[in-house]
Amino acid sequence: AMIDGGDFDGAKAYKDSKVCNMLTMQEFHRRYHEDTGITFASLYPGCIATTGLFREHIPLFRLLFPPFQKFITKGFVSEEDAGKRLAQVVSDPSLTKSGVYWSWNKASASFEN
Repeated sequence: AMIDGGDFDGAKAYKDSKVCNMLTMQEFHRRYHEDTGITFASLYPGCIATTGLFREHIPLFRLLFPPFQKFITKGFVSEEDAGKRLAQVVSDPSLTKSGVYWSWNKASASFEN
């Protein structure tokens, strides 16, 4: 069930979890960055259309969604490339700004404190 008591909606739960991750990161940045120097960030590496995230969808959707993302929207990211993007955020000295949301999706809003 969802927090409002309604039936579980996987897409809504996923979106809500992304918002919660961003808000948690911002709060950690606000509370702890200045005193500790720890960098807090969240990221969206792109649409990883081949993971189990879509396991609740009908088989036809699971079949068509990855090529749709890859060839139509150009938003597809392989699991390997998503991992490389995550590794880049944690290891690249030019990406040490805290309180930011990293995104490789040009249509996605990025923000920083």
